[in-house]
Amino acid sequence: MRYFCPKMPFRAAKLRLMNLDRNIITLALCSAAFVKAGQAEETVRERTDKSVKIPGLVLDLEKRCIDLEAEVSLDKGPLELVACTKGSKEHESIVAVSAKAMHIHTALLLLGASDGHPAIRRQVGSDKRWVNVPPRGDAVEVFLITTTKDGKSVECPIRDFIVRSRHRVDEVEGAVIISPEESEKSEGASKKRFPHTFVFAGSRLKEDGPGPRRYLADLSGNVISIATFGDELLCLPHRETREDNALMWRVKPGSLPRVGTKVTLRLRPKPKKSKPKAGAGKTVAPPHGGATSSRKTSGTDS
Repeated sequence: MRYFCPKMPFRAAKLRLMNLDRNIITLALCSAAFVKAGQAEETVRERTDKSVKIPGLVLDLEKRCIDLEAEVSLDKGPLELVACTKGSKEHESIVAVSAKAMHIHTALLLLGASDGHPAIRRQVGSDKRWVNVPPRGDAVEVFLITTTKDGKSVECPIRDFIVRSRHRVDEVEGAVIISPEESEKSEGASKKRFPHTFVFAGSRLKEDGPGPRRYLADLSGNVISIATFGDELLCLPHRETREDNALMWRVKPGSLPRVGTKVTLRLRPKPKKSKPKAGAGKTVAPPHGGATSSRKTSGTDS
């Protein structure tokens, strides 16, 4: 996590939090602005016990996850989003969440996840040609928690509610688009399965006159996207566009509660792989040209 160390200017730290609401800035700064990276999470735990409540979400420091208040907005049909903000794109998203996208962003930072950027186009080379740059950011697992008839909560990966569609109707031209897998007609062609791990892209900021920059995911509603919009908070690790005939995902029939049902969308950043210590696993050089030792620098001597 890119915590704000004491060497970082206060203004830079404040901008890093993207001009969030005052209470969110206070929460984030108390945990990170003036403490070392290794102490930041412990500071938040000491000040907030085991969880932090923000409108629309709960940051669980013990379970290392974020629970979002959500409502089922679509129980059948094609998808372009897993989650949107309320009042935005419910017609193409599985759930609508109550929390602001920028608050979800901050909660992920406080759990140690590092943001990156959505898929973008960039000019490279002397000829200034445009290339597609894939999204970047830490991996975040997405789960949906529903309640059974007997009142038990069940956590399922989001992939359990999404399947590949054989075809879909183009929203602009009305043409029927056939799935690439179907058009291949090759025996043994593997069926693509939807993932449950997304990239913490972190959306983007937009200049808004003399005032603070605005967080684009809060304007568009693109919280967890399947389609590539370029301003989403979480996205798939590759581009998904109509041009590539990639948007062939739909709700798995009969998998979701009826529209309007209250559910919980859980985000869990994947643990980062620890880097091997310098010199670990290297063969120890023999002193004064002696015989080579097979003893490794890591581990204990026998």
